[in-house]
Amino acid sequence: MYKQQLKNVQKIIKDVRSSGDLAVQRYAKKFDGLNIKDFQVGKEEIKKAYQQTDRKTFAAVKAAGKRIKDFAAKQMAQYKDFGYARNGVTVGQKIVPIKKIGVYVPGGKYPLVSSALMGIIPAKVAGVREIVVCSPKICPAVIAAADWAGANSIFNIGGVQAIAAMAYGTKSIPKVDKIVGPGNIYVTLAKKEIYGQCGIDMLAGPSEVLIIADNTASPKFLKADLLAQLEHDPLAKATLISVDEKILLKTKKEIGKPVKNLKIIGAKSLSQAFNLANNEAPEHLVLAIENPKKYLSKLKNFGSLFLGNYSAVAFGDYCSGTNHILPTNQNAKFASGLSVRDFVKIQTYQQISRVGVKQIAETASQLARAEGLFWHEKSIVIRKK
Repeated sequence: MYKQQLKNVQKIIKDVRSSGDLAVQRYAKKFDGLNIKDFQVGKEEIKKAYQQTDRKTFAAVKAAGKRIKDFAAKQMAQYKDFGYARNGVTVGQKIVPIKKIGVYVPGGKYPLVSSALMGIIPAKVAGVREIVVCSPKICPAVIAAADWAGANSIFNIGGVQAIAAMAYGTKSIPKVDKIVGPGNIYVTLAKKEIYGQCGIDMLAGPSEVLIIADNTASPKFLKADLLAQLEHDPLAKATLISVDEKILLKTKKEIGKPVKNLKIIGAKSLSQAFNLANNEAPEHLVLAIENPKKYLSKLKNFGSLFLGNYSAVAFGDYCSGTNHILPTNQNAKFASGLSVRDFVKIQTYQQISRVGVKQIAETASQLARAEGLFWHEKSIVIRKK
């Protein structure tokens, strides 16, 4: 099945690359039932989208957006230009925003308004000048959220054709430098295929949650959190690990009938549960235990961590302020969730004076000789004279 999916993705990308807008139109009609010639959402449609969006929904968009912006600003404060000189050798770094970003927002059955905020706002905080948004069967709430968050252009296209269009550019859709945002298996495969042509944030798979619970946990809360994760996608995974057998039994009773992709596991101790979690490296890790902060140092691998019985994953999905675009499939062992870091380049520089040459030339020459690179050494030695 995977091979066929990949083959289909490659064909669509090839078609979009060669035929541009015509291919995008063809696939938009085939997959989304959209018969459109102009993909871009115009000013009038944007204005109409604000009017059509429920007032309470838009108020929630703004409240969530403020929290996301505040958190992103705190993150951005960590990335600073600096430089220092020592004995004629000056080194430093510059923080430079990526020029043009593409944000993919899932649409269709579950239009993810929150994903528009999660992709656009950190990019704006990082200083990205042009943000292109693509979303299939785009609804008014997504249009309004994307425009309010700072998108420069919005397009009513999705799937592989949207990823290919942003990666290679068409007459209508700008070519971007990097694409971010979640999507289904086809979107993920498309991002993998175009990587190198432009950057991507990550290859995120189906959503997942792992909850560690003790006797202080609420079976009703546990049920809601497990089932909430599973409604993301038919392939989503949810796991409950508990050191308390009564909690396991009560939670099973709350859930009732068996649920696909749901595991409920017993652990002999919290240490064992933590080891299982570190090995699993889940996208979302919940500590529904007493004094959860006490165990922070024990947990190494997760996309985002939720501490205590009242920290529902859904808060992180929407409005706590952290980003919900997170690594899955054990990628949390080496990767982090989307942040302002994904929208900047850390560029280093150096300036070596004549005095500096005398300080470091012998070190560089010796390493060049050890590697057998004649002209490397020559370029150093010639400056000593």
